[in-house]
Amino acid sequence: MTWDDLDAHLDRVPGTVSAYVGRLDAPPAFTRHADAAHYAASTMKVAVLAALHRAAEAGTLDLDAPVPVVNEFDSAQPGAPRFANARPYDNDDAVWDRIGGTASLRWLADRMIVRSSNLATNLVLGHVGLPAVAEVWALAGARNSSTGRGIEDFAAREAGITNTVTAADLAALLGALAAGANTPGRLASPAACTTMLDVLLAQEHREDLAAGLPEGTRIAHKNGWVRGVRHGAGVVLPDDAPPYLIAVCTTTDLAGGDDQVEDDACLLLAHISAQVWAARHQL
Repeated sequence: MTWDDLDAHLDRVPGTVSAYVGRLDAPPAFTRHADAAHYAASTMKVAVLAALHRAAEAGTLDLDAPVPVVNEFDSAQPGAPRFANARPYDNDDAVWDRIGGTASLRWLADRMIVRSSNLATNLVLGHVGLPAVAEVWALAGARNSSTGRGIEDFAAREAGITNTVTAADLAALLGALAAGANTPGRLASPAACTTMLDVLLAQEHREDLAAGLPEGTRIAHKNGWVRGVRHGAGVVLPDDAPPYLIAVCTTTDLAGGDDQVEDDACLLLAHISAQVWAARHQL
């Protein structure tokens, strides 16, 4: 495979397919519409995770203190009523089972990533605030991504407030975390970056980028999906080559939006991931 071959293959996919591939410390080996904006789906949860750990390091939040588990949140649209999440659209019964009780922010952040819980995301976001997430994007060097609202904040969505990502910006965010685990970086201390990467390594939704890698290959990643959208972004850690970044964003009719089904969009991301893996020594 050449990168031109991959690009030609993706030209035949309906919709928009964006990609960024490259080593942590080098220019990208392959990009395709890397600055095209896509609805973020759950990939924005990585920025929320980073905002939480930054707040903990600043001493404004305690990761292990219990917080109330509720299902009512302020809308990002001024004057709109508070909103709630719908359980059928979530991926983690464990968080819902704690409504009316408490949980630590650390545990909620873990569930936000490894099970992609929307309820956990909105709980964490309620404690860190949208401005802190915007600061994470800026510090990572993102140019076109923003987190404007919580998940299922339909009043804000109707007002045009949304969450947007690009493949290049997701790669920048994951790259900042990976680089920061080794040396003091832009986002957080090496200890905090390592902790965040460990959470991303524990990701349980592995039907797209991870599915294209050999069994046992480590990938610190987050994916996101709704009908018409399937994204995946991560740091792949081969045993026989330097780590590399891969971010793929698709806005396509191939994405059914069901986390229980390996649809054609999942297969597409797995195919891209496999092609990049095969070229890992040449990145």
